[in-house]
Amino acid sequence: MKLIDTKLDGVKVIEPKVFKDNRGFFMESFNFKRFEELGLEFDFIQDNHSLSVDKDVIRGLHYQLNPMAQTKLVRVITGAIYDVAVDIRQGSPTFGQWVGVTLSEDNHRMFVVPKGFAHGFCTLKENTHVQYKVDDYYSAENDKGILWNDSAFGIDWPASNPILSEKDAKQPLLNDAEINFQYQFKEGVDHGVL
Repeated sequence: MKLIDTKLDGVKVIEPKVFKDNRGFFMESFNFKRFEELGLEFDFIQDNHSLSVDKDVIRGLHYQLNPMAQTKLVRVITGAIYDVAVDIRQGSPTFGQWVGVTLSEDNHRMFVVPKGFAHGFCTLKENTHVQYKVDDYYSAENDKGILWNDSAFGIDWPASNPILSEKDAKQPLLNDAEINFQYQFKEGVDHGVL
């Protein structure tokens, strides 16, 4: 597995080793020991799976408040998405900044979205299946979100007329969102923006 850093501290892209032949392919989508060797030490306890039938579906921006915050390991089974993480840790040098990456059935990439980041994605193809692991259980009372097109972020979504759930269409702007994440400075870590 290859680990790729992004400009946001803790947000990573994982490129797994994929073995292909005339029958198809084989890959390890998760290996606790290998992740640990890469410094990705999460206790994933729940798997989620979503299907978006249409192209241009945007799901997000979602997060759970502390103490039920979740780290997510996101991958695409079929189809493709533009996956986004937004830093919402108060006091962070990259607060409000975002990073996006394309995940697809072809590139097999995975996206690590740590606690303290809002997460969302836009489908690039019809019938897209997204699967993601989380390290804490779903909590309705801690389930929060921010409006997908909040100008505070300026996310360059690849859909001009997205399909949204009623819930996502009514999410608050960043200034009105409930957030309880605080940035924790880490010694010996380069906190500059790439």
